[in-house]
Amino acid sequence: MDKAKVYDLPTRLFHWLFAGLFIAAFAITKLIDDESPWFSQHMLLGMTLFVTTLLRVVWGIIGSRYARFSSFPLNPLRLIEYFREIFSTKGRTYFAHNPASAWAAVVMIGLALGLGVTGYLMASGQKEAFEDIHELMANAFAFVAVAHVAGVVLHSLRHRDGIALSMINGKKDNEEGASPIASSHRWVAMGMMGIIGLFAFHFYKNYDAAQATTNVFGVELQLGESDSADHQGTTKEGAEHEDDDD
Repeated sequence: MDKAKVYDLPTRLFHWLFAGLFIAAFAITKLIDDESPWFSQHMLLGMTLFVTTLLRVVWGIIGSRYARFSSFPLNPLRLIEYFREIFSTKGRTYFAHNPASAWAAVVMIGLALGLGVTGYLMASGQKEAFEDIHELMANAFAFVAVAHVAGVVLHSLRHRDGIALSMINGKKDNEEGASPIASSHRWVAMGMMGIIGLFAFHFYKNYDAAQATTNVFGVELQLGESDSADHQGTTKEGAEHEDDDD
């Protein structure tokens, strides 16, 4: 069957950048101690992910047909029907997002925005108040992401409609009645990557590794434990130890 263009380039780039940034940030929290200087990279990646997500929300409103949220089949009854059919009959196929992938995308975008807001609040001095909520959102995101990948594998085995490659080449089987998009919007993709790159450059350019801080448009954010704070703590403990010896 002939292939037709369904996902534009901005949508595909967002998809992989979104996944890569979250995996990197999440891995740091699980593999690196929060007192390590490297832990600050988690926050920097998280802020970049937040900017990326905001741009995806904009593109989900003004973008091409299948990038827009209005095209997502988000009716809960259609989701139930989709799962019932996938385990019983061949069921219907979808030229763009199926109900499961549509819901997964919306939930992960919402969680990414929530992670960005709670992460910012934590870095602004309210760590204890939002740390548990932030961690809960991160774990929920990871769960949905794993379920999404499992769903893609199951869907691919069941329907063999090229869904696994559609976020790489932007194409799926040209089914009867489908309405392929006319443009990949390469210039929009370049602009989006440029904006994300500028924000990431700003975050890292103003990052102070010794203090574990970054300055975001005039607001100083504490990303981790600073070397100076550790040194002061060690000095204080040493002084207390000397007093005890006296």
